[in-house]
Amino acid sequence: MASTQDIAKELFTTMLRESGMPVTQDEMQAEWDVINTAQGSLITNSSAWSPFWRLISAIVTAPALWLVSLLVGTALPNTFLRFASGAWLDIFAWGVDVLRKQATSAQGALRFTRSSAAGTITIPAGTVVESPELSGMTYAVATIAEAVIPEGQLSLDVPVQAEQPGVAYNLGPGYYSIMAKPVPGIVSVTNLADWLTSPGADVEDDEALRLRARNQFAAVGQYHHDAAYKALIAKYAGIRIDYLFFEKDGPRGPGTANCHIMIESGIPSQELIEAINAHILDSGNHGHGDDMLCMPIGALPVDLAVAVFPVTSASEERVTALLQAVEDRIRCAFRENTAFTVTRTLPLSRFSFSRLSEELHAGLPDLRSVEFGREDIVAYLQLPTLGDLSMTLGVES
Repeated sequence: MASTQDIAKELFTTMLRESGMPVTQDEMQAEWDVINTAQGSLITNSSAWSPFWRLISAIVTAPALWLVSLLVGTALPNTFLRFASGAWLDIFAWGVDVLRKQATSAQGALRFTRSSAAGTITIPAGTVVESPELSGMTYAVATIAEAVIPEGQLSLDVPVQAEQPGVAYNLGPGYYSIMAKPVPGIVSVTNLADWLTSPGADVEDDEALRLRARNQFAAVGQYHHDAAYKALIAKYAGIRIDYLFFEKDGPRGPGTANCHIMIESGIPSQELIEAINAHILDSGNHGHGDDMLCMPIGALPVDLAVAVFPVTSASEERVTALLQAVEDRIRCAFRENTAFTVTRTLPLSRFSFSRLSEELHAGLPDLRSVEFGREDIVAYLQLPTLGDLSMTLGVES
């Protein structure tokens, strides 16, 4: 399948050619020949080595080719929403009252646990908790205020914020588990499955902004149709228009509709959903008589048993690293991290384990084979998420 860039190049080259403009060096030289003859010039040496054509190439052909390149590669594509990018797309979006969303930092809570419930323990503000290394990167969050575990209580959920903005910090359960500096009395720290209250987000990419700008053309009336609600919901950081799934057949009774929302890291927090519903329902941003409710996309928990077969020459150390690498990539496929390039789960789709196997082989030379203890996942209006993940070394039969 041709890339968008190839499609644009062919489209705009054809557009210039149809307008009568020569677009290649040979076409330009043929045009210069016609002009030369029409003007009654006595110059007949058309060799590429003739001084005349060397001069024409230097002062006419080369600048003309630069102009064609500018038109085909930059100017014409950026006058159309389908192909515009970068600052050009920002201007296009601004023209329909849409601005590119900026990066935000993940916020949530980590559970700090101590060994004894006697006395109190203070967790200082700025306590840093890190993840294990993922594809060469370590992610960290820090407590945003001092917290105290009171007498008689073993654990406490403490608010934290990612040290840097970005979706990569929206890690799945169990990743944030390493204290950069120990806190006396604390024996463990972790992020639970629903730890995020506000997801981190990258600067909105061109494709997501393009979808919002295109949607705006259909949202002119602002009421009673999907596009208007998509425009309202997708203004929130971390939410893309193609991650909104509408249910319009009266799911809560006649005249009702639901919007099931997912984010890049999977299922959004209830706090985010409540903020969106408050904006739409309580602030009057809905159609007259509309009953439209936003909710997190439903989870489809998947238990997975994975058998990993390393190459026979792999040392024990390499085998251990391979098991961890396979696990991290599987967790990425189920949206628990963003550190790798693998196919990721989606609602209303089939998740192919054969495709995942290909991607694992492509990135892990020590992997000889991998077996998944189940068939493909067919999801409807639910997002496949990891339940129990069992990683074992494969045994030859």
